[in-house]
Amino acid sequence: RETKETSIRIVVNLDDSSFREFRTGIPFFDHMLDAMSLHGGIGLAVEATGDLAVDPHHLVEDVGIVLGCAIRDALRDAGPIERCGFFVFPMDGSQAQVAIDLCGRATLIWNVHLSGRNVGSFDPGLIREFFKAFADSARWAIHVTVPYADNDHHVIEAVFKAFGRALRGAIRRTTATGMSTKGVIDD
Repeated sequence: RETKETSIRIVVNLDDSSFREFRTGIPFFDHMLDAMSLHGGIGLAVEATGDLAVDPHHLVEDVGIVLGCAIRDALRDAGPIERCGFFVFPMDGSQAQVAIDLCGRATLIWNVHLSGRNVGSFDPGLIREFFKAFADSARWAIHVTVPYADNDHHVIEAVFKAFGRALRGAIRRTTATGMSTKGVIDD
């Protein structure tokens, strides 16, 4: 994806988790993408540049757009998959619950309350923008709930790890066919 604000290049491999490489210019965001990739068991490389001097919002959102499209494209020829995944991840005094449905209908339910204070130099509000962009471009239903928290760093990290694990469950291959009573996933 090339815009006046960002340049994003992503490589994803759902079957080979041996590579994980992140260069966004935002160290905390790189750390979260790495956690998601590791816990999702997917190979992922993200190279992104953008107008960080203005605000990292455009870069974080655009990475979400491109990653959602990349994983959706990678699943086109995957054959039958579970379609849905759910995971609860405890991170010290925080817990994140993520449920996803690769249903073809974009939805983000975000029940996460953050303090609004930066984590290092990172604005935690951008995490919702990342997942909203991801849900819209992948056309998945993503539900994120954090019932309790001790600090924003743990909340955000638990969300990314839970998302990776839920993703792994949803893309798991199955012998079942037609994972929709309609006979088709919306496209």
